[in-house]
Amino acid sequence: MSDPALLVYTRTTDYRHDSIPAGVAALRALGGFDVHAHEDPAVFEEPLDRYAAVVFLSTSGDVLTPAGRERLAAHVEAGGGFVGVHAAACTEYDWPYYGELLGARFDRHPPLQPGRAVVEDHGHPATRHLPAVWELTDEWYDFRTNPRPAVRVLVSADESSYDGGTMGADHPLAWCREQGAGRVFYTSLGHTSEIYDDPDFRAHLRGGISWAAAR
Repeated sequence: MSDPALLVYTRTTDYRHDSIPAGVAALRALGGFDVHAHEDPAVFEEPLDRYAAVVFLSTSGDVLTPAGRERLAAHVEAGGGFVGVHAAACTEYDWPYYGELLGARFDRHPPLQPGRAVVEDHGHPATRHLPAVWELTDEWYDFRTNPRPAVRVLVSADESSYDGGTMGADHPLAWCREQGAGRVFYTSLGHTSEIYDDPDFRAHLRGGISWAAAR
């Protein structure tokens, strides 16, 4: 039996992260998935039912055509998985459905720095391997709205552990939700190339993708 296929989409029309190649390499190295990495929006002009999940890996700006938007929405509503990593929250600001799909939109971040992430829910494949307090260096994203009312929060930020956070005591960083018949996983972590070599972060990605792909 062949591995489930992942469409890993890395198109950017705004800020482009230097870590994208490291992210693609890490997803390929996870094993268990047939990774198809693309930057051309034309890939969404074709049926997506071959993919167990679509991964937006640090995409930014408007990255889909109107037809591509329709294809992606239909894919998720019909049971396809969707995964957003880091700057996926800086994507498709003018498409209301996408904001609902992901759960929240990026607002700002303080400078790259070490801090502490708190695992709220160890009952999910993306977090069951993690310590209660996960220390790491990343961009600590603030969001325009708190997604908690509409999502299952998995990891949150301890704003007392770094400078410049603006969301306060309730600051989700990674979460999951359902959309139609599909599953959505998002992690705001993943800014640096180095984090994609971190075994805990790779396991975080694997668990989230596997859950979204219903595998």
